[in-house]
Formats: sequence, C-alpha cells, structure tokens
Amino acid sequence: MGDSSSSASYIRMVHHMIEKCICFNLNKEECMDALEKHANVNPVVTATVWKELEKENKEFFETYNKEREERNIIEAETMERIQKMLSEAAASKSSDDDDDDG
Repeated sequence: MGDSSSSASYIRMVHHMIEKCICFNLNKEECMDALEKHANVNPVVTATVWKELEKENKEFFETYNKEREERNIIEAETMERIQKMLSEAAASKSSDDDDDDG
C-alpha cells in the first residue's frame, strides 16, 4: 500500500513541476530536459504525465501551444529588427569614419 501512495505522490510532484515549467513558458521537450537535469526525473515519466495533463486539459494546451508559437514568431521578428538596426548603425558609423578620414 505504501508503494502506490508514494507513486501517486511522485506523480503529483512531477505534475506540480510541469506546472512550474508551464509558468516559465517551456514546451514538453524543454520541460523534460529541465526536470531531468534539475530534479532527476526520468524524461519518460515527465512525458507521460504531460500527455495525461494534455488529455485532461485539451483546450488549455491548444491555447498554450498556439500562444507559445505566436510569441516565438514575435521574438524572432524582434531579433531580426534589432540585428538590422545594429548592422545599419554599424554601416552608418563606418561611413562616418570614412568621411572623417578624407
């Protein structure tokens, strides 16, 4: 009897840690890696609990995954804009330096 209650308690702990990973906007693979590295949880256990949570909370995970995707697209576009601005600034500085030489 103690064995099944300790298993249930372990599953609840993994469930709780997965919820923390979701708060940090991690996907399933990132969560599996984090729990393996920081809590020594077998990735198969994390994947199994995650899958059960997805079944029980289908709408939540559909929204969560969609919002993660949208956020990743926005972040990538922002990084592109920043890189473009930096390269334009560097090119402008370079041409200013050339003007000073003459």
